[in-house]
Amino acid sequence: MDKKNALRAGALTAGTTLMMLLMTAPALAATPDDGDDPGAKLSVVETLGLFVAAPLVLFLVIAGLVMVGDKSRKQQKQS
Repeated sequence: MDKKNALRAGALTAGTTLMMLLMTAPALAATPDDGDDPGAKLSVVETLGLFVAAPLVLFLVIAGLVMVGDKSRKQQKQS
């Protein structure tokens, strides 16, 4: 890798990092905005259920439906 490509890669990495840092600044806001209406806080179990268990169950249901549909299609072709 020559010096020009290394410089280009470094500039791209630095630019990407800077843009990510600038975009995350609003996420660190400590004061609520006008009109904010935060809901009730979730417990640890509710959070895990909502963001871990529910997507896993949804994935398994979709995968199961795809497998059932695939098996029925293979049986129709063999007949």
